[in-house]
Amino acid sequence: MNNSIYGDKLEALKKTETELSESISDIRKEMCARIGMDPVEHYLTRIKSETSMREKCRRKGLPETQESALGIIKDAVGARIVCAFVDDVYAIKDQLKVSGKFQVVEEKDYISHAKPNGYRSYHMILKTTDGIFAEIQLRTISMDTWAALEHHLKYKKQVGDKNELIVNELKRCADELASTDLSMQTIRDMIFENSKSLNEKRKQ
Repeated sequence: MNNSIYGDKLEALKKTETELSESISDIRKEMCARIGMDPVEHYLTRIKSETSMREKCRRKGLPETQESALGIIKDAVGARIVCAFVDDVYAIKDQLKVSGKFQVVEEKDYISHAKPNGYRSYHMILKTTDGIFAEIQLRTISMDTWAALEHHLKYKKQVGDKNELIVNELKRCADELASTDLSMQTIRDMIFENSKSLNEKRKQ
């Protein structure tokens, strides 16, 4: 008897994880050839562990069943893609949408519309032809660093006199990092434009 919360779908989950990794690799190669640099600093894919999925079901008040894990909760398979620049986040998002390998079920742009605490990322829920869902998180290095630090710090925060100050400081840091992302994007655009102009002059 199979007691896995994923039932008989574990191989399908592994297949989806592989397809996702291959798609990301293909996008990286295509963009690298086109713009002359790899748009991805690093990425990881994973299948949520049995323990984590069961905990999430309980947290959401759902029965610990295959239907809950694969039909209601849609992040059994997940990927986090970290880019240096904001434009690359959106470019990779667009490439995933037109790849023809996945159906886009849901999109949430927490970059243009950050969460109240300052969290920024672009989330997508994709669905394969096998009916398996995958959650994609795309973000810049700055966004990823802030999210990792905030994750560690939130377990240290205590409700008290300084709690509001801590929340406000985290939000301020998130906003400053977002401003830096925009500045770095502008600098890269200027470098690319300058390089393009120089190449055109050499051809004359």
